[in-house]
Amino acid sequence: AAHRFSSLSNSLRPQETESTMSQQQHEHPQPATQSEDPSHYSRLVIVDYKDISADPADMDLSPLLERAFGGMSSSSSSAASPLGIIAIRNIPHYTAAKTSFLPHAHSLAHLPPTYLEDTLSDPSSFYNAGWSHGKETLGRHRQPDWAKASYYFNPITDEPGTEQERKDYPASYPLNRWPDEEAFPQMANFKQSARTLGGIMREVVVHLTRHVDALAEKRVEGYPTGLLYRSMVGTEKVKGRLLYYFPLNDEAAETEQTDVIHVKAESEVIESTNTHDNDNKHHNTDKQPSNPSKSFDNWIGWHNDSGFLTALAGDLYVDDATGTALPPSHIDPRAGLYVTDRSGESIKVSIPEDCMAVQIGECLQILTGGAVAATPHCVRGPRPGWNDDGVKVARISFPCFVDAKPTFPLTMPEGCGRENVLESGVGRDKVPPLEERWTENGMTFGNFLQTSFEKYYEWK
Repeated sequence: AAHRFSSLSNSLRPQETESTMSQQQHEHPQPATQSEDPSHYSRLVIVDYKDISADPADMDLSPLLERAFGGMSSSSSSAASPLGIIAIRNIPHYTAAKTSFLPHAHSLAHLPPTYLEDTLSDPSSFYNAGWSHGKETLGRHRQPDWAKASYYFNPITDEPGTEQERKDYPASYPLNRWPDEEAFPQMANFKQSARTLGGIMREVVVHLTRHVDALAEKRVEGYPTGLLYRSMVGTEKVKGRLLYYFPLNDEAAETEQTDVIHVKAESEVIESTNTHDNDNKHHNTDKQPSNPSKSFDNWIGWHNDSGFLTALAGDLYVDDATGTALPPSHIDPRAGLYVTDRSGESIKVSIPEDCMAVQIGECLQILTGGAVAATPHCVRGPRPGWNDDGVKVARISFPCFVDAKPTFPLTMPEGCGRENVLESGVGRDKVPPLEERWTENGMTFGNFLQTSFEKYYEWK
């Protein structure tokens, strides 16, 4: 069936919502949060860093988080149709760190292939550290994915976990492999800028966990106090993924007309991004047809994030030949990140340039009993012939995954039933059903990832 598509703009105005009214009634300070263009009700919730970093006892963000993340079983109204994503602005040093780091992806992707494959790749971690290109497979024919390349690293430590944990979980706790900045001067400051941006993003995620805990404690009977924050504040399972999307050839860029009939042609691509992959990298594979010309999700396939929380650093479109950043006039307005809300509508989400975003993973959907829910998302590449000047458009993005240990038990709150968790999800036509992957209450995070990996590869 054809899907409905619409677009979010990035114009801003002061917010006047039921959420704000609720906060005033509870005598909490009003969040410094803004919404979208005056002609459209905001779908992308944007909050200020000072509110995220505040103690939940002093700043109640529950209504806003419910509008951003709320599941089917939450008290959020159906009209809100949460997108499973929130944006955060005014993060100290964030914009400068992003501007410094993202352009490195072009230089990295154009280093000598023998160096990338022989020195910077790490087969022992199943390519979860260093360089990875063509190691993932798409669709039932298991075709190598050459459309994008990844560089994985841990931004907070070069040696995560204990020696035993690294042995038991090589994909979760790999050692970093940094490019040689002396041998390749174009990579100067790569390591420092990677650590700086990843560290900022991880810190913001940890701040957010306290507010997610506060929401769950209010809405869900039996939710353990501070569960998420306690799991995230000391975790070393943090993985940054610097992605470089190579230009699509015309055949791969073609899309069925039914995919686009409801996309607003006047929409503009501004800072849209995607995340995918946790250790097993199953997320690229869902429902990808063997013929990419019939695929809407031709840069990254529809998937849910299977982890806990994913921070997004926006994206950057560049000329593949030179690495020069491209102006909006060179970027297909239909390219970018799409998210499916719980009404079944697929929304093109544009994240403002000065904002970091965070997406909900399926583990939080389980732990909160469906109070928050993960949403399917994909990345669409430019259409063929969008530019007639010969520029080959590439895309750069940087998700950072912040997760608990692989041994963490995925247990729903005592006051919830399994149906609360499962019914809160959306997009069952786009991703393998959660009940086929979270097969028992208390299943460990590591086992859940492995099962999800297997089911995504079976998914037709």
